[in-house]
Amino acid sequence: MTEKGSVSGGIKDLLRIEGLTVLLLSLFAYSEFGSGWGLFALCFLLPDLSLLGYIVGARIGAVLYNTAHSYVGALLCVAAGVYLSQPLAVSSGIIWIAHIGFDRSLGYGLKYENGFRFTHLGTIGRPKS
Repeated sequence: MTEKGSVSGGIKDLLRIEGLTVLLLSLFAYSEFGSGWGLFALCFLLPDLSLLGYIVGARIGAVLYNTAHSYVGALLCVAAGVYLSQPLAVSSGIIWIAHIGFDRSLGYGLKYENGFRFTHLGTIGRPKS
């Protein structure tokens, strides 16, 4: 049984494959338009700093995590970089998109306010005993 508001079965599998596809296409885009693999390695996990919001509480943690793990900001970063001819912004946005795709391929979805474990892709981790 899944948590209310999360997906399961074939839909969950499809969303994870979609995340993997986004990751792979981002890697290809970065190989063409990126600013070096050192920058990629340095910045790949930066969106996870949003997890620090969980120190304050589940609600703030979820808001910060979801903001950092939504494609909206990442796509705006790429678009602004293209429009303003700023290659570093394009690279940053592609890295950000790759990170989100990676997380989604592993089953880490957007968070609900009732705790880190509760995502739109289902519950993650082991239940507390």
